[in-house]
Amino acid sequence: MSSETQYDTEQAFSELDTDAPRVAIVMGSKSDLPAMEKAETELTERGIRSEVRVMSAHREPDTVADYAKNARLRGIKVIIAGAGLSAALPGVVAAHSDLPVIGVPLTSRTSVSNGLDALLSIVQMPPGVPVATVGVDNAKNAAVLAARILGI
Repeated sequence: MSSETQYDTEQAFSELDTDAPRVAIVMGSKSDLPAMEKAETELTERGIRSEVRVMSAHREPDTVADYAKNARLRGIKVIIAGAGLSAALPGVVAAHSDLPVIGVPLTSRTSVSNGLDALLSIVQMPPGVPVATVGVDNAKNAAVLAARILGI
């Protein structure tokens, strides 16, 4: 498929009004769910459809790459990615998608300085791989930012 044909197809799909989620919420581990469900709650309260997925940038890199590459075709407009420790997930998602990615640094029992390790990992992306970042464990602000990106 030529890039022009792919663009036309993506454009046609983006203009359809569907029940597809508009925001993806991804996290590296099920243990991240209590912190990340605050984003889902905030989006739901604002009437924004979302989907939640658990996938590890380290244990399932191909799954993460496929998910990020195909998110736009499924109607996703913004991706919220939460991760702790090395916090690679937001950067890996951003490397495989041109959608806005919002990183949520998360604390864990082995975090350094209450999540400072995750925060620094997410904000230090190389040029060309942007990841917006909110405060440590602040998934609610990630949802608020996603809503503003969507203009809702």
